[in-house]
Amino acid sequence: MADHATGFAESAGPVSEFDQLTELFGGPKVLKRRVSSPIEAHDMILKGLPSAALEVFVTHLTIIDTSDAFEKGLGMSERTFQRHKADRSGALSPEQSSRAWSFARILARAAVVFGSQEEAEKWMVQPAMGLDRQRPIDLLATAAGRELVQEFLGRIHYGVYT
Repeated sequence: MADHATGFAESAGPVSEFDQLTELFGGPKVLKRRVSSPIEAHDMILKGLPSAALEVFVTHLTIIDTSDAFEKGLGMSERTFQRHKADRSGALSPEQSSRAWSFARILARAAVVFGSQEEAEKWMVQPAMGLDRQRPIDLLATAAGRELVQEFLGRIHYGVYT
């Protein structure tokens, strides 16, 4: 069962990064496969995430404003999302799938760094001094920005702020 505060499934043992990521998209049931390695994620993204997976991901967001999530994090309009939502049997494009996966990966990493998905989302919508006072969610609009956010999360995780 998913823990809404973290967005991740409760389990008896350690949960892998890929288990956390796939849980944000509804797990193997919605994705129609288990993803346990970068190559499996790559293959799934190339084929396109199911539209239903994007819908599940968006429902996990409790603090990030939907317009920020769509425009910055996912690179699509809410109208495009509504079209995907209506076509639950369809799939996202590889580009949309890649953006959604990257957003979820950053969110999952931030949840580890900050202790919960709620705290991670709060961090993502506030200006960060280590990112030139830009909001991490705004930087998700480009590949370079996503890389900056991932690097900054790594520095925070290891206590290196300079």
